[in-house]
Amino acid sequence: MSIRKDDIAGIGSQFAINGIFVEGEEVQSGHINTTYLATYRNEDGEIRRYIFQRINENVFSEPLVVMKNIERVTNHINRKVFRKKRDFGGQTLNLYPGKDGRNCIVGVFGGIWRCYNYIEGCRTYDVVENTRQAYQAAKAFGAFQDLVSDLPIEKVEVTIPGFHDTPRRYARLIAAMKSDACDRVKDVQKEIDFITSRESIVGVLLDHLAAGRLIERVTHNDTKLNNVMIDEQTDEAVCVIDLDTVMPGLALYDFGDLIRGATSPVAEDEPDTSKVEMRLPMFEAIVEGYLETAASFLTPLEIDLLPFSAKLISLETGIRFLTDYLEGDKYFRIHRDSHNLDRCKTQLALVKSIEDQEDKMLNFVKKWQRA
Repeated sequence: MSIRKDDIAGIGSQFAINGIFVEGEEVQSGHINTTYLATYRNEDGEIRRYIFQRINENVFSEPLVVMKNIERVTNHINRKVFRKKRDFGGQTLNLYPGKDGRNCIVGVFGGIWRCYNYIEGCRTYDVVENTRQAYQAAKAFGAFQDLVSDLPIEKVEVTIPGFHDTPRRYARLIAAMKSDACDRVKDVQKEIDFITSRESIVGVLLDHLAAGRLIERVTHNDTKLNNVMIDEQTDEAVCVIDLDTVMPGLALYDFGDLIRGATSPVAEDEPDTSKVEMRLPMFEAIVEGYLETAASFLTPLEIDLLPFSAKLISLETGIRFLTDYLEGDKYFRIHRDSHNLDRCKTQLALVKSIEDQEDKMLNFVKKWQRA
């Protein structure tokens, strides 16, 4: 949904922010929500920018619960950061309330909108350019998990049931394959065979959880590289963003998703799968950055399973993209007819690359544990 400049100003007028509206533009990145960057000028001439975002209610059926989770998590993190640093220093994500005091505004253009601070001098990356960025992103997500490690999971509600339930994702793919509502199965048999031959691994992490060997924690659940703000000058991670899927989960899914998104040299929708690989130096940098901030609360089993988690979440994501393709591209935003299929193929190529290097990945983790 694209809206006019005047409409962006109208949205901003309902939030508790200062200044005169100057301009607004749509931000094209992201698959789910509709996002605008708005610029304001204060009385002293200072320019401030804000993010206005409409929650996709087709994906998040209870958007007010999403906002409650975000408010609790950001408040918890900001209090801890402030106690430690005595100032926020632009290093945290903040919600600006509506003028009625609520954490979002309801009913504008038929939707639910929120407002965040825009962190200047930073950008996000879809593809890691160097090991420093990989290390910094992993350090940021590890620090995020550490900051919320003492937040009781009952304080955060589930917003998407079964989000990282790989067996459930697999079962939905099988159902979509059998119904073949869009007559697409005939074109994706190779991808189906690849996934079904790995059915035995889809329940490993949840089996450990059910047996009490893994711990449910407050997790981010969408640890893509482009959900970390990186300082343009120093390549240092500044802030973790996109908290819509924060809810109880497994830390391993967060780590695995970071490996999935940050170790390949190409974007997740690259049509040429020959370019896809799990770059071992990037993996090693991510392990070092993540464990620097997360090792204090992780169990030995969680650390042992870090390489496996990367393979599993890559497979799960491939399953999700293929399922959406078979169901008619209803979940992920697409820009071409085969977009979700291209995304699926990229994920499956990454699974194969991880499998080819899994022993080396595990050896590196064990070496870190012995150090």
